Amino acid sequence: MISYLGGEFRLESINSAYWFRVTRFGHLEHVYYGRRLGADGPMETHALKRTAQTGSSVLYDPSDDTYSLDTLLLEWSGIGKGDYRETPAEICMPDGTFTADFRYVSHTITDGATTMQGLPTAQADGGVCQTLCVELLDESNAVTLSLYYTVFEETDVITRRAVLTNGHQNPLTIHKLLSMMVDLPNDGFRLITLDGAWIKEAHAHERRVTPGTHINRSITGASSNRHNPGFILAAEGTRENDGEAYGINLIYSGNHYGAVELTAFDTVRVGVGINPHCFHWTLACGETFETPEAVLCFSGDGLNGLSQRFHQFVNRHIVRGDWQGKERPIVLNNWEAHFFRFTRGKLLRLARRAKQAGVELFVLDDGWFGARNHDKAGLGDYTVNRRKLSRGLSEFADRIHRMGMKFGLWFEPEMVNPDSDLYRAHPEYALATPNKTPAMGRNQLALDLCNPAVRDYIVTQVTQILDTCAIDYVKWDYNRHLSDACSPCLTNQGEFFHRYVLGLYDVLERIFRPRPHILLESCSSGGNRFDLGMLCYSPQIWASDDTDPIERLKIQGGLSLLYPPSTMGAHVSEAPHQQTLRDTPLSTRFHVAAFGCLGYELDLKYLSPVERREVMEQIAFYKQYRRVFQYGTFWRGEQDKANQVVWHGVDETKAVAVSALIQEQTGAAQGFDRLRVPGLEASRRYRVTTRAQRLFLKRFGGLVKHILPFALAPDGFALRLAGRHYSLRDCVETYESSGAGLKEGVMLNNQFIGSQYRTNIRLLGDYSSNLYVTEALDTKPDNTVNNQ
Repeated sequence: MISYLGGEFRLESINSAYWFRVTRFGHLEHVYYGRRLGADGPMETHALKRTAQTGSSVLYDPSDDTYSLDTLLLEWSGIGKGDYRETPAEICMPDGTFTADFRYVSHTITDGATTMQGLPTAQADGGVCQTLCVELLDESNAVTLSLYYTVFEETDVITRRAVLTNGHQNPLTIHKLLSMMVDLPNDGFRLITLDGAWIKEAHAHERRVTPGTHINRSITGASSNRHNPGFILAAEGTRENDGEAYGINLIYSGNHYGAVELTAFDTVRVGVGINPHCFHWTLACGETFETPEAVLCFSGDGLNGLSQRFHQFVNRHIVRGDWQGKERPIVLNNWEAHFFRFTRGKLLRLARRAKQAGVELFVLDDGWFGARNHDKAGLGDYTVNRRKLSRGLSEFADRIHRMGMKFGLWFEPEMVNPDSDLYRAHPEYALATPNKTPAMGRNQLALDLCNPAVRDYIVTQVTQILDTCAIDYVKWDYNRHLSDACSPCLTNQGEFFHRYVLGLYDVLERIFRPRPHILLESCSSGGNRFDLGMLCYSPQIWASDDTDPIERLKIQGGLSLLYPPSTMGAHVSEAPHQQTLRDTPLSTRFHVAAFGCLGYELDLKYLSPVERREVMEQIAFYKQYRRVFQYGTFWRGEQDKANQVVWHGVDETKAVAVSALIQEQTGAAQGFDRLRVPGLEASRRYRVTTRAQRLFLKRFGGLVKHILPFALAPDGFALRLAGRHYSLRDCVETYESSGAGLKEGVMLNNQFIGSQYRTNIRLLGDYSSNLYVTEALDTKPDNTVNNQ
């Protein structure tokens, strides 16, 4: 997997190869990253040639007039020796200069993955992996740079990180130290980033990599909803199912920095790591600084191939503990049903309805503690509000368990309201800048996680609740960006942002590692902290506060480029939606949320009897195919129509697939639709069937007169009463074909095009959808329900 011979390093996974070598001057020259080529053949064949001296170049050594660090493909570089591209390091060295020249000294190759103090890393977890550590030295300053490469062979992933050690009697100061950099030959790259804001997280944006430097960063204190740490470089012509792509991500939850620079010589430098924004870290003699772990992946099978490798990597090597690979329970969260206005009675009535529908986990959201009757008070306090929960929290949790459901609870431990007992007792626990009024966000301040006393308070208060109540699930919220980044516990405020993240990881480690049975779902006003660092503690993350399924197509679809469906919290809510005022069918809300960790977030008492039956059918269906939705091989369909999105999940045996075809806005006289099902065995025979779904009468208004023998008022009592109890059935289709045939596509029945209602016409319209189940004919369908 990792080999070394004569100064050449070859790192190989099942499908990819990563090669570099030591130059005669001791620098690490990148040679190749792409499809696996095998170990035969000289590395020189694939190396970038330098047979001519470039104008204006600065020579590293006069003995070689073509050796300029500015034109080499490198694994690492620095400042002051002739490389003028984006640097991975800005260090004021012990000699007082910024010149750094790290050259090869030695290396080690060990089996397994490595760990760090205070930062999460990818774990081996039984998978085949090896780690290479290359020691580089700036000799005149006695500063060592250790570059770590871990190859996760089965998932085609290589992780990289850097460790800087000061061996000089004088201190050094780090202004910037990325986790990795690498230079690649340009291949007509398009840069794909996941960008957005609150309620529109992780929208995929593409742009051609043009000369100059493209920056993907966060300075909010967290990985942020503005720019996710992960990004993709896709070669010219790469599509979902073919072409080459490189994915880069970071196991870190704080300010991040990614850079992609296209040079005048058509090479591309890529780097990722901690954002140098307000970063200033001093190392005394003998001290060490470790960077977060970066994640690299190559796919020669298009963007879907890249995503599938990342999905496997996250599920096997990032998510850990009891919930690794375990199916997630179906949730009902009370937030959109009640907000802060609830009582024990209201909650129990909602819980009973949830149990009847088939829900497995009842979650009590914000408002259960202190004076938390609105968002201006109570954060920081953990005393149960007895006006709402008259018999206490423990009794309520037990009651939910007696109903046959698990119980979950909302916390926001990193924040405090000025109107709280905690703030009145310890105002110094909140972040504030001396002699300035602290900036508020959502009526709250952030707590100082650099302060050990604050971390101890959070751990003590949260664990006291967890250990005295039967709690199976925690929703951990974080509802504002950081400001006033100043801690009296630090003498150097340039350490603040990184120390905050280390403090967060310390708190999560202390609370949840001893309680592995608790399912933690991270949340940050939705997807404001959706990153690999949080996934090391939180097996799933609330993807967005936006539960409109049409918006979720962009959010979950964007996230799917780098993160698996098993990590995405996705709920069915009421429509019109609070975030968009869009009215979407109940079926579409389910079809989109099903490609994630399914939940419901609405007051079930306002559903009509026929809608309640639909929800029960949805939940039963999801339980039957839950593993396919959460852990199946996920495919984004090539977009045949601009107004349609197609997703697929295929189980690991390739015996079952579930496909969703979602239409955003319709147009008159729609043309044909074709369903292509990928990932099946070419010669195996399959049957494709539409999941039966209800069409509610209220959607058709006065149009129902066309299917009735008599006229009724569209908003009259008779139709309203009928609509509460009866529904139409949408078109159900069944086809048989081989896996090869299904890959080419099934021609579906016509959509409604203004003519008439028939049971063999697909009544889509705006925001409608169909779900299709594909099952191998040689496999008996498993109709058992997998309850949590």
